[in-house]
Amino acid sequence: MADGGERNGTELKGLSATEKQVMIFSFYRDAELRGARLLFNLLGHLKDGDSQLKMSKHLADETRHAWLWTRRIADLGASPITVSDGYQRRLGMRTGVPKTVVELLGLTVVVEERAQSRYMAHAALPNVDSETREVLQSVTEDESWHLSWIEKKMREIAGPKSNGLADQVLNRYREIDREVYATLAADEAELMRSGHWQGAEIRP
Repeated sequence: MADGGERNGTELKGLSATEKQVMIFSFYRDAELRGARLLFNLLGHLKDGDSQLKMSKHLADETRHAWLWTRRIADLGASPITVSDGYQRRLGMRTGVPKTVVELLGLTVVVEERAQSRYMAHAALPNVDSETREVLQSVTEDESWHLSWIEKKMREIAGPKSNGLADQVLNRYREIDREVYATLAADEAELMRSGHWQGAEIRP
């Protein structure tokens, strides 16, 4: 999972509250950085001015989010953990490389949906410290417009006569996303069971 290999549930239970925070923030950071890479790939496919403007802002948001999680880790006196087998990597192994712009946009929508879901679930937990809650609120606010413009552009490119192509792509990627996240949910739930975030469960 991170730093030289996967940690099993027993190892996770042995981590301190701060170590659990650092690990979950590292997962978030890794997802934001990989999301930025996905967007960077899109820059070369969508040439119109409006898309270039929105993608540039979107890309800036993703890297800012990664920095916010990096800074939160540093505030805890730690360094980011290298995540070798996180959500985005597992998702990519299942979906393969998108073959069309519609597929690339659809995958981006699903990734953004998962990010928003994870952040909202985390923010809903009791006893989240104020510093973490501030970061969660900041990144969640950005996800709404990210989802809006990306899905709108995907449906625009697919076109009204595509026999539901956009929905087909989204449904396929969402199904894969649910299956992939289910492989991570138990570990994330264990990480959330720290002294700061007790009393709730993260679900796929």
